[in-house]
Amino acid sequence: MFDILKQFAGLIVDSVLRLPAGCNCSSGLQFFIEETIKIFLLLTVMIYVIAWLRASLNVEKVRDYLKGKNRFFGYVTAASFGAVTPFCSCSSIPLFLGFTSARIPVGITMSFLITSPMINEAVVVMLGGLLGVKLTMIYVIFGMLAGIIGGIFFDIIKAERFLTFKVEPLPASDAGAATAASSKLSLRDRHRFAVGELKDIMKRVWLWIFIGVGIGAFIHGFVPQAYIVEHLGGGQWWSVPAAVGLGIPLYSNATGMIPVIDVLIRKGLPAGTALAFMMSTVAVSLPEFVMLKQVMKTRMLIYFFVYLLIFFTLCGWVLNLVCNNQL
Repeated sequence: MFDILKQFAGLIVDSVLRLPAGCNCSSGLQFFIEETIKIFLLLTVMIYVIAWLRASLNVEKVRDYLKGKNRFFGYVTAASFGAVTPFCSCSSIPLFLGFTSARIPVGITMSFLITSPMINEAVVVMLGGLLGVKLTMIYVIFGMLAGIIGGIFFDIIKAERFLTFKVEPLPASDAGAATAASSKLSLRDRHRFAVGELKDIMKRVWLWIFIGVGIGAFIHGFVPQAYIVEHLGGGQWWSVPAAVGLGIPLYSNATGMIPVIDVLIRKGLPAGTALAFMMSTVAVSLPEFVMLKQVMKTRMLIYFFVYLLIFFTLCGWVLNLVCNNQL
């Protein structure tokens, strides 16, 4: 389906608007059209499906189940679930909202939010062909650790106090009644609930989607790869945090970044620096930050940014050290 969207965006830019092929404007505009449609489609489907399921979700049972387990089990489970769900950073947000609404601890939801964009089956296969099994496994391990450690960190700082998307707990006297009522919902009731949830969330984020993707499209069209390689390819210690800082505002999915990483490595960018750049680009993005601003306070977004900057920088340094030892 995404190939069709890419062809459609290309048709609009080339045949309808008749922009010159290969220019920065046409590249950025095609990116904007393709990614905007993709995000809205993914958001619509995911919000509806999650809300439809959540309409009859026994939230007390879910919460009690997690309470009965070691919290670390929750981080690992959320990160593992994220690793098998092929979502980009923006399309992971509906699940984040759904988990929060189900009263699942914020640290566990952050474990999913961090890991989901970074790892999926296609990424593992493509990276394996590009970098080999060893570096690919290191990348997967780092991706899992990013989510698990991130979940621990956000629970330690009690990140729920930084959310603006508040979900009030059910009164104890009403919990049983709510559970019984939810189990009796008809398909029509579930549909109405899901549509209402979809409208409510879309009203809050649609403008920010356009703004965020628009900024990402501008960066996509006007920041050349040659500039990145020229300034970050020397292997200096500061090149890794610089690559991470440059990658965080950008927007792409993991499979879309792998061909770019291939080009950057072939042009001389160290593998660790390139993968750190890839991690920061796919794990979080400016559009995601803009959308998360609707449910998180600025302080939590700063914590999120700093955590990813530090963690991905450490990953890049370790990967560069591994690659140098292989030479």
